[in-house]
Amino acid sequence: MRAVPLSRRDFMRHTAAAAWMAGISASPLVSFGASPNEKLNLAIIGCANKGGHNVDQLTSENIVALCDVDAKYLGTSAERFPSASKYSDFRVMLEKEGPKIDAVVVSTADHTHAPATAIALAMGKHVYCEKPLTHTVREARTIAELAAKHKVATQMGTQVHAESNYRRVVEAIQAGSIGPVREVYNWCNKGWSDGRFGKVKPVPEHLNWDAWLGPAMDHPYCEGIHPGNWRRFWQYGSGTFGDMAAHVMDLPFWALNLRYPTAVKCVGPEVHPDGAPAWVKADYEFPARGDLPAVKFHWSDGGEHHDIVKETKGRNGKPLSEWGLGILFIGDNGMLAADYGHYELLPGDKFGDFKPPARTIPDSIGHWKEWILAAKTGTPTTCNFDYSGALTETILLGIVAYRSGESLQWDPAALKSNSAKANEFVSKEYRKGWEIAGITA
Repeated sequence: MRAVPLSRRDFMRHTAAAAWMAGISASPLVSFGASPNEKLNLAIIGCANKGGHNVDQLTSENIVALCDVDAKYLGTSAERFPSASKYSDFRVMLEKEGPKIDAVVVSTADHTHAPATAIALAMGKHVYCEKPLTHTVREARTIAELAAKHKVATQMGTQVHAESNYRRVVEAIQAGSIGPVREVYNWCNKGWSDGRFGKVKPVPEHLNWDAWLGPAMDHPYCEGIHPGNWRRFWQYGSGTFGDMAAHVMDLPFWALNLRYPTAVKCVGPEVHPDGAPAWVKADYEFPARGDLPAVKFHWSDGGEHHDIVKETKGRNGKPLSEWGLGILFIGDNGMLAADYGHYELLPGDKFGDFKPPARTIPDSIGHWKEWILAAKTGTPTTCNFDYSGALTETILLGIVAYRSGESLQWDPAALKSNSAKANEFVSKEYRKGWEIAGITA
């Protein structure tokens, strides 16, 4: 299963990314307007853990190609789909299997999201990519632009977006149930311990470590990175912020029609060059949008929360900080607190007679089903890469502010801040053979 790494010359000459660089665009094999009953030919990049869960939701389609850097995971998936082609390097898979692939599912570590997605989009393939959409701010903007250019169906893996509760909250906020919203708090109690590279170990026989590293700089294999702890390390993830913020911050982004912040600051433990922190607290500012007022927007994780989250009590008199995760909207006429499955208006005695507004947002057919139907017929998805790209940029700007130690004034059009140090974290260097066209460090 161990594919031979491509040389830079071969990569440029043979892969779909080279076609994009040359200005050649491809069209998806399944054009919009196809019958919803036709099956898509799917290529899976990342077969286990979250990738395995995604595959479970997509078995209505044809799984024609499988890619995983871990031969054990690949073998297990191959038993389920014995006719599918098998690879350990997604570049090789997309090159060789491209003509028969309609759509691609990317469920890898964060640092390989953008390289895999960029190649697939450049080939004209529909793409489902796990959250956060990318590993850097610049990647997020590039992927969103690529998706718009190639006009394919896209969806980021923020599955709770399809659940009923989020829709009901959006309706309540947009109906003015608590008046204009000027401030939002987002939090999550989950935290990762600080990431520090451990003792160097021999690479396991079943792991293609070179392909796992992908665009990241060469680094010896260390125990405790694959499969479960890579989020702790800057080279591969961005801690709890990158893990959970896309799910939580998605709700106010949707409800308040947010796009790009103009100011960001983020504090936490002393910054370490290798590993993400055990907690952070971030503060953003978003400008007014039409008739909607400017918004102060906050995130906290690892249990270190803003005072209002710790002091405000919700259901059963329980402080919001003990909910596990949640969102608190502060409006001119009251507050609304929500988690994944419920919401309530506060203070409770003021809203005892509250009646939810009429339902104006249709229930979802299902997060994965939205994407499949969109790939076949051109219907919209609710977490397409335009929407989720802006959400991802916002999340990752918190990391830029934290790692730089600077309070940022952000220019979203130029993708630059007032801090030269912070601007170094907007993009990153790529290992040879794994570059994304149009992006330089």
